[in-house]
Amino acid sequence: MSDQLEINAIPRDDLGKGASRRLRRLANLVPAIIYGAGKEPRPLSIVSKDLEKALENEAFFSQVIAVKIGNDTEKAILKDLQRHPAKELVMHADFMRIDEAVELKVNIPIHFLNEDTCKGVKLEGGVIEHQATEIELLCLPANIPEYIEIDMQDLSVGDTLHLSDIKLPEGTSSVALSLGDDHDMPIAAVVAPRAAVEAEDEDAEAGDAPAADEVPTQAEDEDDEGDE
Repeated sequence: MSDQLEINAIPRDDLGKGASRRLRRLANLVPAIIYGAGKEPRPLSIVSKDLEKALENEAFFSQVIAVKIGNDTEKAILKDLQRHPAKELVMHADFMRIDEAVELKVNIPIHFLNEDTCKGVKLEGGVIEHQATEIELLCLPANIPEYIEIDMQDLSVGDTLHLSDIKLPEGTSSVALSLGDDHDMPIAAVVAPRAAVEAEDEDAEAGDAPAADEVPTQAEDEDDEGDE
């Protein structure tokens, strides 16, 4: 895990949609809430620029965060963000308190390695397709990885990496695989370039079409009808 992430928050008592709009427009604050771990939910507000800066760090979306509220500090994970439908604005943030002894579900980003030198790309002209960019894990807070690395070096055209092929960090397990083998989803594949696939399809169609001398002419059709 990386160094402890932190965010400063301010308690708020002025609740409701109108109060939230005033926070965003007049005070440049983002409404937030922290809940869970058997405690009462606590409404908060966070300085907009502080939250925006924190969100630039990929780890902020999956790691344990020290939410500082005055003299108090509560450990939590970012559970949800509500964004403006048309603007690059965060409208609300939800933080869920953690219990160090209780496993939780977290979405961990995938870092794909050696894509440029991948065998199927460099030697065979293939293209890498990503079917997933994160993996949902179940683990204790202390075992949350910052990211999961997947090495693409030895993949050839036609190869597909599934969730079951990924070596997960110690102390973690896949939420999807716990549901059964039919949830073993593809993560990444090396495929032939689209132009090559289209050319193969055209060749196949040409091979299926009858040769010109095998196609009866209109005159031959009429002769056949006369013979009948």
